[in-house]
Amino acid sequence: MIKFEHTLFALPFALISMMLACRDYPEPGDRWPSLRALVLIVVACYAARSAAMAFNRLADLDQDRENPRTRNRALPAGLLTTRFVWVFTALHVALFFLVAYLLNWLAFVLSPVALAIVLGYSYVKHFSLTTHFVLGLALGIAPVGAWIAVRGTFDILPMILSLAVLLWTAGFDIIYACQDYAFDSAKGVHSLPARYGIRSGLMVSSVLHALAWLALLAFAIAAHGGPLFVTGIALVGGLLAYEHWIVKPNDLARVNVAFFTVNGLVGILLFCCFLADLLIR
Repeated sequence: MIKFEHTLFALPFALISMMLACRDYPEPGDRWPSLRALVLIVVACYAARSAAMAFNRLADLDQDRENPRTRNRALPAGLLTTRFVWVFTALHVALFFLVAYLLNWLAFVLSPVALAIVLGYSYVKHFSLTTHFVLGLALGIAPVGAWIAVRGTFDILPMILSLAVLLWTAGFDIIYACQDYAFDSAKGVHSLPARYGIRSGLMVSSVLHALAWLALLAFAIAAHGGPLFVTGIALVGGLLAYEHWIVKPNDLARVNVAFFTVNGLVGILLFCCFLADLLIR
């Protein structure tokens, strides 16, 4: 029901933000997070993502039963009961609140807001074209959340990274929505491809990914990123270009490769380059 690959979308960016927040904090010369902070941030990402995915499956159950692409998912296929998924969701919501409480007061106070965003996405697609951007926000708040988890304050630096994640996520979600063009159009599900067509949707996606790449570059400059991190951003640009090269308006056969494989590599590659850059300093 919940794909592990989905966690790889936001988690690497949360870890990058966490490491930046630890730089020279709380003492000058500090570089690495404590084991406690690392574990709690990873668990928070896991809990939020698991709750969001499970809740999304509940919200989309009737739609998934009708859609030929999704009717074999665990819930519509009867492999799991709605009661089980509700309990699973509630437990992960509780875990998220607990971890936020253990981090610091600001993280705990803002945890209902974060949860409202990641759960609320499931219903936006039924009434607004902003659905792709709400999903982008749901993943994009991870860097800000990780920064708050370490420092207990806001800062412009993680917000730049969050903007990059928001634009990147919205872009690949539009690509993913192209495969449901016929179903979404017939059922009135809101998405850019369903409203304006697959070709227009892919054009918007490419623009969003170009803006996301520029936001990553701005983040590297603001964070005083070294050559390895900048190299990682250049490679991410290549991955995004490849993603748009393999998905065409008249050929959507490789959408899953673009969505899961390529985008899964984006976060991992950028995190590895950032970590390597940090290690050689």
